[in-house]
Amino acid sequence: MRNKTAFSITGRASRPSALTRAVASACLLVAAPSWAFNSGSTGVDGALNPAVNTEIQLPASGILNYTSINIPEGVTVKFKKNALNTPIYLLASGNVNISGMINIAGTQGAPTGTAGDGIQADDGLPGVGGPGGFDGGRGGRDDQAGTLSIIRGGSGLGPGGGRGGTEGADGCLSDSGRYYKYVGGAAGHLTSGFDYIAGGCASRIDVGNAYGSAILQPLIGGSGGGGGLGGTNYPGSGGGGGGGAILIAASGTFTLASTGSINASGGYGGEISGTGAKGPGGAGSGGSVRIVATTVAGSGGVTANFGCTAASTLFLPDYYCTSYNYNKSSQGRIRIEGDAITYTGTTTPSYVADVPGPVFISSLPLLRIASVAGTTVPANPTGNADVVLPANVSNPVTINLVTTNVPTGNTVMVKVIPAYGNVQEVLSPAITGSNASGNTSVSVSLPQGPSILQAITSFTVTVAMGESLSRFAQNERVEKVEIIAGTGKTDSAARLITISGKSFDVPTSILQMVGFNG
Repeated sequence: MRNKTAFSITGRASRPSALTRAVASACLLVAAPSWAFNSGSTGVDGALNPAVNTEIQLPASGILNYTSINIPEGVTVKFKKNALNTPIYLLASGNVNISGMINIAGTQGAPTGTAGDGIQADDGLPGVGGPGGFDGGRGGRDDQAGTLSIIRGGSGLGPGGGRGGTEGADGCLSDSGRYYKYVGGAAGHLTSGFDYIAGGCASRIDVGNAYGSAILQPLIGGSGGGGGLGGTNYPGSGGGGGGGAILIAASGTFTLASTGSINASGGYGGEISGTGAKGPGGAGSGGSVRIVATTVAGSGGVTANFGCTAASTLFLPDYYCTSYNYNKSSQGRIRIEGDAITYTGTTTPSYVADVPGPVFISSLPLLRIASVAGTTVPANPTGNADVVLPANVSNPVTINLVTTNVPTGNTVMVKVIPAYGNVQEVLSPAITGSNASGNTSVSVSLPQGPSILQAITSFTVTVAMGESLSRFAQNERVEKVEIIAGTGKTDSAARLITISGKSFDVPTSILQMVGFNG
């Protein structure tokens, strides 16, 4: 079981100071570059200047501290996930130049049946999310009897994960045996996922929901698509993985050359074909890219695009996905912050522009799954057998949750995502204890096999400094501040709600600047 850490944060460092050095009999004043923005990089990792395609192992924090970054044309840089699957934080005390590619895209679900590679062991396996992104759901297993608990696809992971494909006709046209309910749900992110709602089909409810904030704090990657329904002879194919999440912060100039690119797109669902095959996997959603620098320049491309359910003998080609939104996942989010932005390249989706904000935010609310059925959950779960329960544990079991900086009286939504079958969502009783240290619990019936646990809480507080915050809400008095916290160390966000009901997303650091501590 796993509770997911969304991102890691630290405080913002001070600006570089001047250096005075004597040379011969003359006095030479050498000033360090007077960058308007400070990335906070310590420079401990030196200069990144790969000459060949490179995969970099992320440290436990996900933070890499470089003096400069230069990725030449023709060179692709990828990143190997750490145990907590944090986002990627590339900090540079100088300039960043990208003429090659940074690739953190989600991968496609494994093909199934006669569309596969002949190795049945990988049939139905989900696509893998990029670093900071989430994996797709497993394809339902094959079963001649059509046992529901066996053939149903698994849900994609992440806050916008698509549900697994389910059995039965759903009112769609039955051309070529296509029943769109069999398909894994497309993942959401910037928007909810899309499904097939034309040609006599009723809108489905298994696509993933929208989530996240335009400020990309917290920094969350794309979610996974749902696995397809299993058939009589072959399993369903796996859902695509979500695009990763990356922050690139340069104290100097960030340049994305015309030959350069950053790819954080979602992975396609797996292909499927063959007699008795049923459901292809849904697509993973696009990830998140945040670029912060004194100056942002260049004309290269940044992509956090949607994915599609893969074309196959049992399903529609890509044309219908890209042109008509049939089973298409959501795009991700892209944000560019600079004191000067001269960048002229193309981004998919369109980027949000702003002046540089804090690289990291501190003192945020925390929510953690503490124990399951009396077994303590590790403080830093890896997502791989973090809790192993004995076979004789009886349902229902108790899941204990602890909170920090979350007001008592609020509730927590716990989601149980099995490898196969339906997702459970259970709302906890009110949090008790104190705002500084609270707790609550839920009772759930765990299915057979492995499951992943996710939890989230949101709360709204009435503020006494509404006038002070009005500058961040188009000069309208702020009545409430909504804080959202999820499982992990730092995944929370803030939303200002005005007296007229308008809402504005802001970095939590903005609240701290005016003395608001929740």
